[in-house]
Amino acid sequence: MATGLLVRLEARAGKEREVEQFLKSALPLVEEEIGTRTWFAVRFGKGEYGIFDTFMDDAGRDEHLQGPVAMALQRSSDLFDSEPRMQRIEVLADKLPVNPTPADTKGLLLTFKAKAGHEIEVEQFLREARPMVMEEPNTTAWFAIRTEEGEYGIFDVFPDNGARFIHLMGHVPRELAKHSMSMLGSVPELHMVNVQAEKLGV
Repeated sequence: MATGLLVRLEARAGKEREVEQFLKSALPLVEEEIGTRTWFAVRFGKGEYGIFDTFMDDAGRDEHLQGPVAMALQRSSDLFDSEPRMQRIEVLADKLPVNPTPADTKGLLLTFKAKAGHEIEVEQFLREARPMVMEEPNTTAWFAIRTEEGEYGIFDVFPDNGARFIHLMGHVPRELAKHSMSMLGSVPELHMVNVQAEKLGV
């Protein structure tokens, strides 16, 4: 079963450009990692960055956590205001490009809690959303996830703002809104992100 990591990073004031350079410089290292299926470095907003990556299995994730990018992150602590906030995730369903050509600039991260007792229903909804996303030619990659804290979410990337907007007006957000009262235990938290660097596929 595919696994992943969601990492949040707070840049120290005045260090934003250096953080972006650091994230971009990590891409060649990640591309050498066979077990790392996908890797995305993103900017949430002013001073807030993140990494979303997925792996074939727990062994691939563990190898990545012992690898050069994780080591470089530890050595670059002077760039950040606090320790990285890391969540382990399980990938419930995904869409990956057949012929990956990394050129995405925009992304989305949506997180929410399931209403108590409706976790299986939420997971089924997320898995069944995959065929809808497969019909979106401009949604490059899409991941339905469950975090180790028991939250659920969606992370996806797009070549530009137009493609992201089309996705937001599409089937999955509409269906999620339609079932929100019965399935969701919290108001979904939506983050519009900018993609700084990415690895697509192994």
